Amino acid sequence: MALKINEKVLSGIASSTSPVDREGWLNKKESSKGFVRRWFVLKGNLLFYFEKKDDREPAGVIILVGCRVELDDDDKLFTFKIVFHGMQDRAYVLGAESQDSMELWMKALACAGFDYMKLMVADLQRQIDELEESTPKSSLNDAPKAPPREQRYNPFNRVQDAGMSKQTTAAGTEAQNSSHKDITFHELHLMFGKQILQDREEWIRKKKQETDLEKPLIQF
Repeated sequence: MALKINEKVLSGIASSTSPVDREGWLNKKESSKGFVRRWFVLKGNLLFYFEKKDDREPAGVIILVGCRVELDDDDKLFTFKIVFHGMQDRAYVLGAESQDSMELWMKALACAGFDYMKLMVADLQRQIDELEESTPKSSLNDAPKAPPREQRYNPFNRVQDAGMSKQTTAAGTEAQNSSHKDITFHELHLMFGKQILQDREEWIRKKKQETDLEKPLIQF
């Protein structure tokens, strides 16, 4: 189907930086003017055509849905046509500049059609089904298995801090020895909280001694 561009959405797609599948000059057959030279840009299943190469607004677009790409009767102009079958049969006749250009355009347009994409998806699904059927079920059992539960441990239960005090390191060793069993946050709190309080009291005692030493021996 073809539309005259008067919608901002299609116009935005035509002028956007989205990937272009193919672009180039083609001769488009129009009823009143015969063949006119237009710049064509193929993006997905949208075939835009412009009056000039540098135009931002396309003159029209052909939506490649429910169509076929066929050779035209006029071999001299390297022409082909996009044929739509339905309630209103219509064909868009286009002419390339050479045989190679015509073949490349016909292939690109045929692959861009929605019907072609459906065939590709169906073929890929068929290949997947055949692969699954040909794969022995026993091979599924050869997949790597997880180690038994008793061989695994929670890495967060291992306390490894080189900067701890000797008492804290001892507590960490105790935690490592019991790492094969689950340790709750409450148990960790009881294990290390008492030692942290002792370290804090020791720090306060030392600071108090340093303060006493700084006091003058004679006070007036």
